[in-house]
Amino acid sequence: MKPSAGDRSRLKEMLRARRAAIDPVAMGFPRRMPGPGRRAAGLSQEQLDVLLHRTPGTYNRFENGQLACPGVEFLTAVARTLRLGEQEWAFLWLVTRKENPPHALYDTSGTSVAHVWQQVVDRITGATAYISDAEWNVVLHHEDFRLLFPRGRAPANIMRWMVLDPEARTEVLTHWETRWMPALLPALKESVALRPENASLARLERDVLADPAAGRLYRDHACAPVPYVDGSELPLRHAVHGPGTLTTCLAEPFAQPGARLNLSLFTPAG
Repeated sequence: MKPSAGDRSRLKEMLRARRAAIDPVAMGFPRRMPGPGRRAAGLSQEQLDVLLHRTPGTYNRFENGQLACPGVEFLTAVARTLRLGEQEWAFLWLVTRKENPPHALYDTSGTSVAHVWQQVVDRITGATAYISDAEWNVVLHHEDFRLLFPRGRAPANIMRWMVLDPEARTEVLTHWETRWMPALLPALKESVALRPENASLARLERDVLADPAAGRLYRDHACAPVPYVDGSELPLRHAVHGPGTLTTCLAEPFAQPGARLNLSLFTPAG
């Protein structure tokens, strides 16, 4: 299905603006000499065909909304060449394919969060709150999250801690093997699959597979749909309040696909 006239207009406007912002010389093309010829700033459509290794006229048809249902490889190459942002990447898919993109545009997406989120998290009361990035690093949290852990030390990487830390297995995550790992390992597998070039996620997966206990469980449980639903409950021993249940809701910061806002309610046993 070809885009509507309005969608074609907005798509062309966005792509032309992105082309204009890129210096052709920086992309390996010769500097334009004074005299007659093209005067528009940035990359030409013909230069895009060269960079994308496409036949002449391909990019022109795409920018004008005349290329029906372009493929994933082509859209990815266009978006990265023009240095689109993640929201522009999602818009590109919405207009050209009427669906959401299958993955983030860049492996680095979701690895930083605006500082204003710390102010938001600090004002959350009655729930444990933290944000982890696409690599599962804890990028910010509030005081209640820190107090959940022994000695009040929040882990640097929440997935690495939950899966590999001996203290997590024996003291904090109750029923670690039968309850926590079936819930967590499919999420780790999904994050690796969505960012196959991410070195940190690849290293985390290798470390999990190399661990005798976690590796066996990863092979048993990871190849399954992520079993999470809002309000998921798991047993936990709180460092301050003792044994109980953690009820979790997850959200994603809009500007950082792959990052996760985790809000959890702890209910003491009994």
